[in-house]
Amino acid sequence: MTSSGSLPASSLSRRNLLRLVGLGAGATLGAGALAGCAPSTTGSAGSSGDDGGKDFSFTGWSLNEASTKDALQALLDTYAGANGAKITTASYPYNDYLNQVLLQVRGGTLTGAVQVDVAWLATLAATGKLVEFGAPATGGGYTQAALDIGKVQGKQYGLPWTTAGIGLIGNSELLGRAGISTAPTTVEDFEQALRALKGLGNGIVPWAAMTKVDQLKDFIAWMWAFGSPVVQDGRVVVGDDASVAALTWYKKLYDEKLIAPDVNRFDARALFAQGKVGYYEDAIAGRGAVLKTASDKQLGEKLRPTSRPVLASGAKSRNLAWGHAIAVVQGNGAEAATKFAATLTSDPKYGAEWFAKAGLPPTTTAGLSGAEVQADVFTKEFSASIGASAEPDPFWIYPQFAQIEQALATGVQAALVGKASPKDALATAREQMQALTK
Repeated sequence: MTSSGSLPASSLSRRNLLRLVGLGAGATLGAGALAGCAPSTTGSAGSSGDDGGKDFSFTGWSLNEASTKDALQALLDTYAGANGAKITTASYPYNDYLNQVLLQVRGGTLTGAVQVDVAWLATLAATGKLVEFGAPATGGGYTQAALDIGKVQGKQYGLPWTTAGIGLIGNSELLGRAGISTAPTTVEDFEQALRALKGLGNGIVPWAAMTKVDQLKDFIAWMWAFGSPVVQDGRVVVGDDASVAALTWYKKLYDEKLIAPDVNRFDARALFAQGKVGYYEDAIAGRGAVLKTASDKQLGEKLRPTSRPVLASGAKSRNLAWGHAIAVVQGNGAEAATKFAATLTSDPKYGAEWFAKAGLPPTTTAGLSGAEVQADVFTKEFSASIGASAEPDPFWIYPQFAQIEQALATGVQAALVGKASPKDALATAREQMQALTK
């Protein structure tokens, strides 16, 4: 990975993987244990046998969701027809997906191409059963930011399918009414903009920042903005001077009601859809959820992706990465699956169709330069101001990353509501987080 921390692959141990999927350290992942977890499968163009190296399996949660199922199946059918391939498909609901895929991979019952949330890539790579991509990655025309989120310990285990990061989105109408004509570039500029938005009154929330525990991982990017590495040399350093300064600032905004209490991503989207929010943070896919419930049918034209403000002018803006990749599991059909993964993620034709039907941007320079993307102002601006500076979450290198982020979020919230000082809250969180890295 290219984030500030690194961790030896041995730290992603079998014990931690078993704990992640809810099994005891002494559990056996044999075929019998996996039988009840096998997915139902359907052939895109026939059986899953390795017929002359052309046939393979594809597993993905997007085949399980109404909004993307038909679009993805169409891509699979197009590829199968063009390449004389037979693709067997399998799917799980997103919330169960990682556990089920881990069980299948470790049990040797899942091979071929696998859709992966980039947050899970290190955990799957720790099984030792993912194909490491070489030429398909370097010759695919991917942006550097996209390639980086597919890496684990510097090795390319995922080909990036879509990525755009998580960043600030503003409502241009409210910003204009508050006299904010240019995007804030520094933290000081951003704070002044929030005060101007507060001056509008009428129940306007200047910044619907995350304040509920379930989405407070967003605070990681603000610690970066204040100069904290967050993870350094494989060790959690939350609680350093820079992260304490970030939380002190965050709490100041909270106390002055420039950000609202008890808000998560879903709350922020709902408030933004009602035209009550100046800024909020989201991935690019959140646009659909906002516009679906918006009373203002012109709101889509008012969305303004904004580069994350920095502490000092000239510093690099940094955002948390978000996205999907395609990994390939060693075994039957791996070579054919690798060719498919490269085509699906780098061929402009497939990228344009996926963008048109699912609204998810491609990850190649050519794809982002395509007419379809360039004609979509929001996607163009989001990719340039947020996606281009997206970096992997520094905690993804740990199998217990979700619990680590929970400990951080609990500490941040404790400081916001006055249960502990920012320094004490982060010190307590660091102890808990470090314990989870062992």
